[in-house]
Amino acid sequence: MAFLMNQMVGSKLKSFADGGGEGGSKAGADGKETAESKGMSREEFEEYQKQLVEEKIQRDQDFATKKAERANLRVALRDKYRLPDSALDGAMIQMAGDDVDLPEELAKMVDEDEEEEETNDSFLHKLQNMDLDELKTKAQSRVSELRQTAEEKCILM
Repeated sequence: MAFLMNQMVGSKLKSFADGGGEGGSKAGADGKETAESKGMSREEFEEYQKQLVEEKIQRDQDFATKKAERANLRVALRDKYRLPDSALDGAMIQMAGDDVDLPEELAKMVDEDEEEEETNDSFLHKLQNMDLDELKTKAQSRVSELRQTAEEKCILM
């Protein structure tokens, strides 16, 4: 609510305080900041502007690297689960450079998932390699043995 009030009333109050909006502003003619508006000397202001540009470039690089790391993770997961590749992920990785690695936490998570799947695969692998005919004959022989012992011990059977 305060935001709306500031938007609606704030511009009118600013023009009223500046004497009707006539050139008494500290900003330059085109509305940009100047050294005087920041209270700095010209050299300090230029250094300040240079630092702002460098920080913006660094933030953009960090952001691109993070996006590439996420894309790299998606590629790894697609490979793992045999899903189709995405051209967008490949483009992000190329933009940030091909030397992008997975963050350590994400790599640990992927490794843990692989270990869990290996244990599950070993159980499934054992089931696949099991001879079902042999298992069936063992079960039938065991049931017949139990039936014989039950008949011997039980007078009703």
